[in-house]
Amino acid sequence: MAEYKTREQKRKFYDGKAWKQLREEVKQRDHYECQECKRQGRVTIDTNEYSESAKRKKIQLVVDHIKELEDHPELALDMENLETLCVNCHNKKHGRYVDYSLWRKKNKWADDERW
Repeated sequence: MAEYKTREQKRKFYDGKAWKQLREEVKQRDHYECQECKRQGRVTIDTNEYSESAKRKKIQLVVDHIKELEDHPELALDMENLETLCVNCHNKKHGRYVDYSLWRKKNKWADDERW
């Protein structure tokens, strides 16, 4: 059984033909909608926007392993272990989400008396 512990091992897996084909099948099965947003009553879909700076389609949906690839390599290509997520939900799941609204400066006059 293959291991997916190092960055190189994971990159080889994610660049492989089997993963790319299965990823597309999972997106079709999930109707190109984020499944986590759907569970929360929201709808997030793939809009096929194009990024001029990156010269490619903007990535809005990813296919995620429910049980992590690193911990369960036997489920790497198991369709039941995969779901479509939007980039925000995927980043939240993996602890990479930043709430930028907390960075906004507070209006210094907000609590001031108005006349």
